[in-house]
Amino acid sequence: MSKSQIEPGLKGQSQAVVQRQDLASAYGNTGVDVMSSMTLMTLLEQAAIAALAPAMAPGQMTVGARMEMDHLAPTPEGFTVTATAELAEVAGRKLVFNLTASDGLDTVAKAIHVRYMVDSQRFFEGVAAKQARRP
Repeated sequence: MSKSQIEPGLKGQSQAVVQRQDLASAYGNTGVDVMSSMTLMTLLEQAAIAALAPAMAPGQMTVGARMEMDHLAPTPEGFTVTATAELAEVAGRKLVFNLTASDGLDTVAKAIHVRYMVDSQRFFEGVAAKQARRP
């Protein structure tokens, strides 16, 4: 992967309509029929991945390492949530994103997300080695 391709300012977006399976109530928070924080984090992560997609070289991928999110407003079923990501910092393999999400009426989340660039072959070899050690 060329470092010149992965630089601050890269932007990405993801979007989803909130479905019944996305609600906090679907994850055991009875009666809370709004988008779950877990689902919102997934959408935010997808925006970061989308920001990097055009700049990634074959054999490279990124993995998420940290997400710090403020869930600011509830979003009912049927609303469309749009997540945006901007790469704010590149420090070697470490990539730091500023993320936001909106449901068309409110900013529903702000977050910082850290990803790391990794060699995909090496990563999956490590996964296979871990599986082989499983009792």
